[in-house]
Amino acid sequence: MATRHFLTLMDLSAEELKQIIERAIELKTLRNQGITTDLFRGKVLGMIFEKSSTRTRVSFEAGMAQMGGSALFLSPRDTQLGRGEPIEDSARVISRMVDIVMIRTFGHQNVERFAAHSRVPVINALSDSYHPCQLLADIQTFVEHRGSPAGKVVAWVGDGNNMCHSYINAARLCDFELRISCPQGYAPDADIVAAAGDRVKVVHNPMEAVRDADWVSTDVWASMGQETEQQARSEAFDRYQVNHELMSHANEDAIFMHCLPAHRGEEVSAELLEDERISKVWDEAENRLHAQKALMEFLQEHSQ
Repeated sequence: MATRHFLTLMDLSAEELKQIIERAIELKTLRNQGITTDLFRGKVLGMIFEKSSTRTRVSFEAGMAQMGGSALFLSPRDTQLGRGEPIEDSARVISRMVDIVMIRTFGHQNVERFAAHSRVPVINALSDSYHPCQLLADIQTFVEHRGSPAGKVVAWVGDGNNMCHSYINAARLCDFELRISCPQGYAPDADIVAAAGDRVKVVHNPMEAVRDADWVSTDVWASMGQETEQQARSEAFDRYQVNHELMSHANEDAIFMHCLPAHRGEEVSAELLEDERISKVWDEAENRLHAQKALMEFLQEHSQ
């Protein structure tokens, strides 16, 4: 059996994605009931961080512990990757010592190169092109609160970044309509948009994107590594804040999500972020834990 990797959502079929979401909800229920499992007993997750993160490290490390396994945190200071060793060589060595690898990095090609030479499943925990683990959590959150996203309208307001690209892939797999609203010059990758066909529409007016939407999401205007662009981006995105006024154009029961960390007063108003009737960001953040446990279980089962 070939080793399965999770580099983008498109590494799953629509049915496999549905199964992972259902299992994530089941694992969350078991956790809330105090029921533990040792499905990862004796298993080790290698966590390679070239980009720092709070949610990614805590969710993966806690997830392995809750399933009876263990995790190793590896920063560039801790590995030869930070000293110039070829990614291919690191993949060959690390994958002989651990059972699964998670990478949070810059260039998406780094994840692809590592996976191509790994004996064990590799998970993209974030690259400059995609953030598929976050979408697992987002989809789980919508299913928990509103049911299947199939046939729904989802609005993305903000930068055409890695999160936006993963929302495009989610539209393909979950069969929802995605409207992307971004300023001129900040659109998502044209090839990724084209691959989604008529499921995706790019507009520039946020109200047009949000009108009658069931689910609205955004992200920071300047992602990690773009700090020098902060001023220019703040000016370009000035009218792209998601707030109660903008959400008033969505469906009455629409929900809001944000992958966090959030910059209150910039891409989202503080009032909306804290409005638990609309904002589901805290459930969304927690669901990283359960969705990733379900994903790791799936990859292990399908790579043996």
